[in-house]
Amino acid sequence: MNSPLEFYFDFSSPYGYLASEKIDAIAEKHGRKVRWRPILLGVVFKETGAVPLTKAPLKGEYSLHDFARSARYMGVPYQHPENFPIATQHAARAYYGLLDQQHAMARAFAHAAYRAFFVEGRDISSLDVVLDLAAAQGADRNALAEALGGQALKDRLKAECEAAMAKGVFGSPYIIADGEPFFGADRLPQLERWLETGGF
Repeated sequence: MNSPLEFYFDFSSPYGYLASEKIDAIAEKHGRKVRWRPILLGVVFKETGAVPLTKAPLKGEYSLHDFARSARYMGVPYQHPENFPIATQHAARAYYGLLDQQHAMARAFAHAAYRAFFVEGRDISSLDVVLDLAAAQGADRNALAEALGGQALKDRLKAECEAAMAKGVFGSPYIIADGEPFFGADRLPQLERWLETGGF
């Protein structure tokens, strides 16, 4: 049995969103599963000293152009959010809370949250928006709200971020296949070749 791909991402990452629309199909084509693992880039950036692309001198204007161009190239709907970047701890914690209940629901929520932000322009930093999106996927809104207010999911996300960085994760999307890391949505063709050939 081939090992699952590990897909690390932040819900505020445009390139993470683009990869999220393709990663499952790529994995399925090669008989793989995908473990989706949301993290917080803010935590990672404190470790690496990086800043959001749109806030970086010279890179900022280019990145906005490239987000849209990459989306067109990949055939993925994209509308850059008016409020960007945003905090995504509510969405990430909600994902892990749902994952403990039902894998399919968590995956549906992740897609819904990404599309809400990068297609519909909804503010997924809002707890109410996150709860609404989760409820639309069949989650118990009140139970999830209670869980998100507790310490367990806060600790879970902190542990996920620490474990990711321990594996070398420094950005989003970051995909690990059989121990081989691939950073960026533009590395998906290389990932596919790797899965096809067993390495190169």
